[in-house]
Amino acid sequence: MIPRPDALHRIEQNFRVHPVTALLGPRQCGKTTLARLLAENEPCEYFDLESPVDSRRLSQPIGALEALTGLVIIDEVQRRPDLFELLRVLVDRSENAARFLLLGSASPHLVRGVSESLAGRIGFVDLSGFQMSEVGADRMQQLWVRGGFPNSFLADDNSTSMVWRDNFIRTFLERDIPQLGITIPAETLRRFWTMVAHYHGQIWNAAEFARSLGTSENTARRYLDILSGAYMVRVLPPWFENIRKRQVKAPKTYIRDSGVLHTLLQLSNLADLQGHPKIGASWEGFGVEHVIGALETRDAYFWATHAGAELDLMVTTRGKRYGFEFKYADAPDRTRSMLIALQDLKLEHLFVVYPGNQEYRLHDKITVVPMKTILQSLRDINEF
Repeated sequence: MIPRPDALHRIEQNFRVHPVTALLGPRQCGKTTLARLLAENEPCEYFDLESPVDSRRLSQPIGALEALTGLVIIDEVQRRPDLFELLRVLVDRSENAARFLLLGSASPHLVRGVSESLAGRIGFVDLSGFQMSEVGADRMQQLWVRGGFPNSFLADDNSTSMVWRDNFIRTFLERDIPQLGITIPAETLRRFWTMVAHYHGQIWNAAEFARSLGTSENTARRYLDILSGAYMVRVLPPWFENIRKRQVKAPKTYIRDSGVLHTLLQLSNLADLQGHPKIGASWEGFGVEHVIGALETRDAYFWATHAGAELDLMVTTRGKRYGFEFKYADAPDRTRSMLIALQDLKLEHLFVVYPGNQEYRLHDKITVVPMKTILQSLRDINEF
């Protein structure tokens, strides 16, 4: 088992402030394992809403929950949105001695009632698959090729990992999506998901997707919202401000897990990936997820102008802006686009992240950093 102390710490931090904490992330990313680790040190009551027995135990939820004390874990809570209003009543009682950990594989905007019912009483912790800080920099290549889902990353070989991911995609489409009350044919959504993979790292164009699918733009946007809400796709918003330049105002889309991206593109190993035209985009998406996860930020954007200047990722932390470019190259050099982004966005620093081993400077405020050591630069940002 690979320890995940940072995620456990974030859960405990939330419990110091709120009586309810939601641990959210895609299915099979390790939420249940993490919750059971948390439960080892205190009395715990566990409900899995995919279990018929536990579902029956909660058929009369107030009787099952109101007398409980200590940690109460409710897994796959998105299947019972009616519980959120009840939890609000329970945690508002002065005699309440329980704290509730809710595990969900759908974001609040897909499950109505979470934010509204528990506003001010709930904290949110996002969990993805394994991060490089958890598996070690020496396994970076394996993490990139297989992705961060534990069963995929820890598989005996790349072929076994690929089979697991293919089955995961099929199960997600045929079982998990219908359980959210979404009635879209699995084959239609898979086709859309595969299209997103081929446009990975590009500007979202609803009209182009709609034409390819033979649907309306609103339908294409709905499909994107579903995959985004289920933590399968990242919609990275654009940053724009008044700088007297025409700026791109549509988002970028990424498949969040690099292993799922490679499965949708039928790339089973590094050799396949290195011969594919999407290798640069794959590296960019891998880097975007890694940096956003390490900084634990929601304040993340990309930036681009219609004249061609662009920045893969911009984050704001402690009131300062930092830029990131992700280059799959042996020795990235300074570009005019980097200098424009540095000046127009008033960046504190710009990091160029690449797969090499040496760190070097391109400018007073531009540093080329290996992906394997970017964590130290991110720690410096957080601690500044």
